[in-house]
Amino acid sequence: MASIFSKIIDGDIPSRMLWEDDVCVSFLDVRPLAAGHALVVPRQETDLWTDLGAKTAGHLTEVAHTIGRAQMSVFSPARIGLMIAGFEVPHTHLHVVPMNSMAQLDFTNANPNPDQDALNEHLEALRAALDEAGHSSVVSRR
Repeated sequence: MASIFSKIIDGDIPSRMLWEDDVCVSFLDVRPLAAGHALVVPRQETDLWTDLGAKTAGHLTEVAHTIGRAQMSVFSPARIGLMIAGFEVPHTHLHVVPMNSMAQLDFTNANPNPDQDALNEHLEALRAALDEAGHSSVVSRR
């Protein structure tokens, strides 16, 4: 059975898609830990990130770095957190989180009911920052 992330990648479930390339996608988390919290997910459905090839794992990190730089420019947090937990969905995903404290990496602090208009504004601001930085894998609309 396909994971929820595979269904998002296939367009079967709506998302706030930020980035698409041949290896991975990035979209905003529906239960954000902070404004602009994004996930970077390989197209290849692999449960454990340690089972990914090194090239794929490196590419995911490179995309997370790119997304993190955009988050830094849009939200001006103290740090950009990067985490691979893997317990929520059996499909590797990197959490890229603008943060001002370690508490923002605690999933018990996730917002289960975020303002949808704010999510759309965050998406557009991040897309604009990525476009401005010259990245061609930015999703303009989905």
